[in-house]
Amino acid sequence: MSLADELLADLEEAGDEGEDGLYPEGEEGESDGEATQGRTEAGLEDIPEEMEVDYSKAESVASIAKLRNSKQFSEIMDKISAYVGKQRKNSEVSGPVEADPEYRLIVAANNLTVEIDNELNIIHKFTRDKYSKRFPELESLVPDSLDYIRTVKELGNNLEKCKNNETLQQILTNATIMVVSVTASTTQGSLLSEDELRQLEEACDMALELNQSKHRIYEYVESRMSFIAPNLSIIVGASTAAKIMGIAGGLTNLSKMPACNLMLLGAQRRTLSGFSSTSLLPHTGFIYHCDVVQSLPPDLRRKAARLVAAKCTLASRVDSFHESSDGKVGYDLKEEIERKFDKWQEPPPVKQVKPLPAPLDGQRKKRGGRRYRKMKERLGLTEIRKHANRMTFAEIEDDAYQEDLGFSLGQLGKSGSGRVRQAQVNEATKARISKSLQRTLQKQSMTYGGKSTVRDRSSGTSSSVAFTPLQGLEIVNPQAAEKKVAEANQKYFSNMAEFLKVKKESKM
Repeated sequence: MSLADELLADLEEAGDEGEDGLYPEGEEGESDGEATQGRTEAGLEDIPEEMEVDYSKAESVASIAKLRNSKQFSEIMDKISAYVGKQRKNSEVSGPVEADPEYRLIVAANNLTVEIDNELNIIHKFTRDKYSKRFPELESLVPDSLDYIRTVKELGNNLEKCKNNETLQQILTNATIMVVSVTASTTQGSLLSEDELRQLEEACDMALELNQSKHRIYEYVESRMSFIAPNLSIIVGASTAAKIMGIAGGLTNLSKMPACNLMLLGAQRRTLSGFSSTSLLPHTGFIYHCDVVQSLPPDLRRKAARLVAAKCTLASRVDSFHESSDGKVGYDLKEEIERKFDKWQEPPPVKQVKPLPAPLDGQRKKRGGRRYRKMKERLGLTEIRKHANRMTFAEIEDDAYQEDLGFSLGQLGKSGSGRVRQAQVNEATKARISKSLQRTLQKQSMTYGGKSTVRDRSSGTSSSVAFTPLQGLEIVNPQAAEKKVAEANQKYFSNMAEFLKVKKESKM
């Protein structure tokens, strides 16, 4: 194996990581056909085991690819040619459909398409091994097997045909042609001999002929899908139904397959080799590319493919038991799919702005009467608060205290209020003082001992020294008499005075 082949194998293993274990190969007791069917059951274009062999030393392609010259291939293609012009209906089938010769031919034709795919892979490997001598970089630039074979047939020994070649433009894209032409001008390959060119042309012709036979089988099976699987054909169309049934190996094998595997039928594994992977859609098979799924927006197609695969599984199981031959189940499943598609594409409901509901709590009962009125009067705005809230125009207020800057007392304690009449004090809102608080305040205002000039605001020349004729100088209390009168008034005529019990003097 050359260095390019080893690099290609490493890239394919890296790209297929995590998927090879989904579909296990046949066990020891299986035949070669069963093992091949197990590998191709998922419809993935995998590299069969025969491709690991080096075919560069093979004499001719006929020595390794023997399917086209086999008797089985010729018999099936001849029978297909005989049945193509005939039209059949379900009513013509008597007994189980498995016993019908045309149904057995269709199953054999489906199995033949799987063998044709394996044969094409072998021919592709043979062509790559032979043509790598002339253009070794081409296998990494053109990953598709049929495109590679067509390109090799067109180019041959003359790599200058890449430029302005109309035939090559029908095979490859313009970007790929440009890369191929640039690489061909710097390739290190050598010219092929006439014998090697003849072997390559023979291999290319065989591959194209096998591919044409495969499409012919697909067209025949597609024309008979209404006879084989009417419900499945209604959901995804006859063409897609024929493809997935051909890859699965018949209707019975398709009915045994879960929906997650059915969705991968026809998925391609490609080695990009430096190309952008933005256009490559992994895990997408024939169902993803059918018309039913492609009619949706791109962001809904994967979700739609899972739904269609699930319904196709149900329809294939109905068809495998030959029930609902008129396609009623298929129409019902198709209608359910379309309903869900319409539901997914509906615009979101417009959010209506609703007003707040009326409160459930009724209006509270307002208490009336004298007590409630008195309470409102006590809690009303007092004259002190009114003066504190009032500000003088064009005058800077003084802060009441440093802790709260900007807080002032308004017009409290100011003489020039600007009013002509004095505010009437409302007795209802006047601050009330309890009797105990009044007694406490009076006791604090009582004077004990002589009056001082500061506290009594009296003249500073008053003195407690008096001149008497008996002793001359004598210290007396000039306010003693005043104090005695004040105590008597406080006892009998104060606001806090209480009733006194007058003791009656007993008569002697």
